[in-house]
Amino acid sequence: MRWDDLFEDLGAQLELLERQERAAEVAEHTRSERGTVRLADRLAAALDGPLRVRVRGYGWLEAVLRDVGTDWLLLEQGGGQGAPSRELIVPAAALTAVEGLTRRADDGESVGSRRFGLRHALRAVSRDRAVVRVHDVDGDHVTGTLDRVLADHCDLTRHADDEPRRPGSTRGVLSLSYAAVALVRRL
Repeated sequence: MRWDDLFEDLGAQLELLERQERAAEVAEHTRSERGTVRLADRLAAALDGPLRVRVRGYGWLEAVLRDVGTDWLLLEQGGGQGAPSRELIVPAAALTAVEGLTRRADDGESVGSRRFGLRHALRAVSRDRAVVRVHDVDGDHVTGTLDRVLADHCDLTRHADDEPRRPGSTRGVLSLSYAAVALVRRL
């Protein structure tokens, strides 16, 4: 009888040890998988949700996430109580913190624009001939119309934000490095 008790005890100890090893493997696998999740994946899972983001040279802002590209995000700010909303393009390199993300991550397949880079987004703004205010990572800003979107910079024709782009109202052309752009706000 004592042998039976001993073998049962050994069997229980072995089963407990196997469960502990499996739990450790699952925990390690989970940690390893988490190490592959990128911020863009988590942002893509938060589409159409409110976020609070910190942008280098600009500070904190609250907005709704509308789209995510390979190296940029599109935010919509305002629009409450009859006021028009404003679209903001934020290069991922200028993003320093995000508040309001869930633990979910997107696999990258559900958002078609994730294959497009910052140049593609700025090219769309340029085609619209929209008046924009560009904030840089040092905290300065300039207003005008994006005229040319090039490989590593864009040309902005400067003019007052309440005037359309006309030859007599322009104040010059400023070439802006993408590395210095913190935020592009459609006015």
